[in-house]
Amino acid sequence: MSEQFDIKICCMGAGYVGGPTMAVIAAKCPRVKVTVVDISTKQIGAWNSDELPIYEPGLDELVKSVRGKNLFFSTDVEGGIIEADIIFVSVNTPTKTTGIGAGRAANIKNCELCARKIAEVAKGDKIVVEKSTVPVRTAESIKIVLASSQYNFQVLSNPEFLAEGTAVSDLLFPSRVLIGGEQTPAGLAAIAKLVSVYAQWVPNERIITTNLWSSELSKLVANAFLAQRVSSINSITALCEQTDADVDEIARAIGSDHRIGNKFLKASVGFGGSCFQKDILNLVYICESFGLPEVAEYWHQVVKMNDYQKRRFASKMVARMLNTVTGKKIAIFGFAFKKDTGDTRETASAFVVRDLLEERAICHVYDPKVTRETMLEEFHYTLNINHKTNPDLDSLVITSPSVLESVTGAHAIAVLTEWDEFVTLDYEEIFKVMSKPAF
Repeated sequence: MSEQFDIKICCMGAGYVGGPTMAVIAAKCPRVKVTVVDISTKQIGAWNSDELPIYEPGLDELVKSVRGKNLFFSTDVEGGIIEADIIFVSVNTPTKTTGIGAGRAANIKNCELCARKIAEVAKGDKIVVEKSTVPVRTAESIKIVLASSQYNFQVLSNPEFLAEGTAVSDLLFPSRVLIGGEQTPAGLAAIAKLVSVYAQWVPNERIITTNLWSSELSKLVANAFLAQRVSSINSITALCEQTDADVDEIARAIGSDHRIGNKFLKASVGFGGSCFQKDILNLVYICESFGLPEVAEYWHQVVKMNDYQKRRFASKMVARMLNTVTGKKIAIFGFAFKKDTGDTRETASAFVVRDLLEERAICHVYDPKVTRETMLEEFHYTLNINHKTNPDLDSLVITSPSVLESVTGAHAIAVLTEWDEFVTLDYEEIFKVMSKPAF
């Protein structure tokens, strides 16, 4: 069996990045064996089932086409490491909540644990690839840990540039693949080996190779620039509301300028997801650490504007609804942080619902892909809202199985996720079943 594969890859971490990325590599590289390992029996079990642990358009079909052929999901972490030529580290790096840099710095504990496990069990030389979003110079820390082994390791940086909801398409047709490594003969050889994997479906001109530090920092800067655009257009919504200008018309006008472009200029409640805020705060912390307070504050303002937009949305709802929402039913359309995903991490919807809960509103949440369990996990993890801190949670936040149930008797509708189905609803019919006055 092993003779049919030219390269063996192990991915440590079966989450939003590791699972889809490895599925595409397996689909495009039939002579590459890909094994995704994770210590979570539940997560691996889901990847091996008919109901994958994450939703992405096209992912289900892709995984099932190669699973059991050259794509495998396993809890045998040690076995995966020992067998692999290339090891991807694709684990969560959340913002620290305590200690030095709390609220800004990324917690790279999981990356270090992976490096320690690799050093402990490896039985030969390996290429170790950072796939997680990490602070600049994290590779240096990983190399120090790996140096405890008798074997030689080359550490590469290969950050992901996926957008949830289009992850499969982004992987199949990437705008670029970035690979950073040491500019030594051994480092360049490792880069070339990873390039040979991606080159099986990605045009050479879209594969960018750099040094390690440029690759690590590029990921943070890319997300910071994208988030900056979101906060920029959202800041203009407040001005538009005071001047009767139309923010959509402004977005179209400035987006037609080819120097600006029309991407990420849709006004919204604010950005969410696991990347934007975390990466900007990480960038802020790095700037502060290097004695660049003006640069740090510049990027921190992007996050402050995002927080302002979320607070402003909830405040305007209360003001429009006759200055009180206490006891009123509000239909919440969408809880995922964006359409075409079930991911709720840092979703703007959670922050709006939190503010409405403080006003004692009764929120009926409908989302086609988010379960109540996932919603409550996000409330607890990000906002410390749970049955202990809010004993009335189950009576104030209700999960609706359908749009109709969420809007019947509702005093208002808040569209917080841009699911396509919300665009095509018959709002005249919905208005008929709502309490009046309806907002």
